[in-house]
Amino acid sequence: MATLIRSKISNKLSNAATTVTNKSQAKVSGMFARLGFQAATDEEALGFATCDDLDYDHRQGLQMDILKNDEMGGEGGGEMGDDGTAEGDSHYQRDGTGPPPSASKDAGLCSEIGNPDKPRITAWEAGWNVTNAIQGMFVLGLPYAILHGGYLGLFLIIFAAVVCCYTGKILIACLYEENEDGQLVRVRDSYVDIANACCAPRFPALGGHVVNVAQIIELVMTCILYVVVSGNLMYNSFPTLPVSQRSWAIIATAALLPCAFLKNLKAVSKFSLLCTLAHFVINILVIAYCLSRARDWAWDKVKFYIDVKKFPISIGIIVFSYTSQIFLPSLEGNMQKPSEFHCMMNWTHIAACILKGLFALVAYLTWADETKEVITDNLPSSIRAVVNLFLVSKALLSYPLPFFAAVEVLEKTFFQDGGRAFFPDCYGGDGRLKSWGLSLRCALVVFTMLMAIYVPHFALLMGLTGSLTGAGLCFLLPSLFHLKLLWRKLLWHQVFFDVAIFVIGGICSISGFIHSVEGLIEAYKYNLPD
Repeated sequence: MATLIRSKISNKLSNAATTVTNKSQAKVSGMFARLGFQAATDEEALGFATCDDLDYDHRQGLQMDILKNDEMGGEGGGEMGDDGTAEGDSHYQRDGTGPPPSASKDAGLCSEIGNPDKPRITAWEAGWNVTNAIQGMFVLGLPYAILHGGYLGLFLIIFAAVVCCYTGKILIACLYEENEDGQLVRVRDSYVDIANACCAPRFPALGGHVVNVAQIIELVMTCILYVVVSGNLMYNSFPTLPVSQRSWAIIATAALLPCAFLKNLKAVSKFSLLCTLAHFVINILVIAYCLSRARDWAWDKVKFYIDVKKFPISIGIIVFSYTSQIFLPSLEGNMQKPSEFHCMMNWTHIAACILKGLFALVAYLTWADETKEVITDNLPSSIRAVVNLFLVSKALLSYPLPFFAAVEVLEKTFFQDGGRAFFPDCYGGDGRLKSWGLSLRCALVVFTMLMAIYVPHFALLMGLTGSLTGAGLCFLLPSLFHLKLLWRKLLWHQVFFDVAIFVIGGICSISGFIHSVEGLIEAYKYNLPD
């Protein structure tokens, strides 16, 4: 009875908070709330952006209590009712131990959880979002990884899938703790919350700052890669035109400047979804072309030796193609049945492993030592232009997602963090973006263009990003957080796996980062072509 009363009081307080919350600010910060201050990354939540309205519910604690079966009328995990219980498995109910309402502008949105019209995503829809993140256009660089790694590169594609699937699961495990009744209760909502919990009580905000920096770097680098790949594809599609790759990058950036005016991504996400489907078609076309040349496949070129100097870069490329951890907490939080999360992770990563391995292998067998950084550049000129134009369109329409996520992080950290903000709010009282705030957004677009102009090396940038932030967010931090938060509950083999992943991830990260930087320096030193 006390639990029921507490739940009703909590709902009333949340409803009152909603009426006084600044709706314009909630709309802006709520968008990135769905990314859980996580955004994908990489391709990176292309489909996840279509769930805008779902994700407002989940950032600052859902104010939900676990009710015993007798209080739920014998129906554990039934539909949302007036008592505040949630639909789904009772074993995975959320509690109200998240940040207090005064800690965030989004707190008023917590009351929306009582709205029965707010649907949640199924395991299949969640799997589609994860698939978009790990099956994006950056798989175009995987055949180049096989070029320098041979069969070991194929093994690494499998190994990375297994590890990323495992670390995704243990990251979600860090969101939960057992209550007095032995039931799992969701006490955290995001990657940042997990990091802060690991550093508490001595440095309660340090972990969040580390994760924030890593996410910002990955998001901005993803934007840069989109501009680089757009310039590369256009240059190789029309080699006879007197336009360099850098000039194409500038033209692409001019088309991206309207991103600075974005307030939401609903319209863009619809186009991105269509482009994602088109990208799968393009992958099938590339594989079909490769299969048509199966008689000429160079099996003798695939060996067990590795290029010691360039293979670490390939590690970063492969790891970067699997990054999805930064938005998994929000994704799991919006599932109808969180208990199906593990199964969803299994089949999505198994499918990704098979498709990536086949795509990388057959593409490399077709072109062998002539394999280029972006595999579509190897296609005959008769079809290359058409395929590349589709890919450029996809890249340009995918750019706003990581860009908007990065903007949300920067604005919330430096301009909208209450009394702790470093600078005044970049939004006016009416919710409109101030002129200098718009200038900062434009400056970020221009920055991505400058990086794409002066570092126009797709494989090196992809390897650098995968080694620096991809390995950290997918390998190092999840295993470290799992050990820190759940140390006493882990079995010996789980401890062994976590330690092994941390050590291997650290070695790969350091090695890949060093070799990527050396590759960039060498490219400038010897004036290598773009």
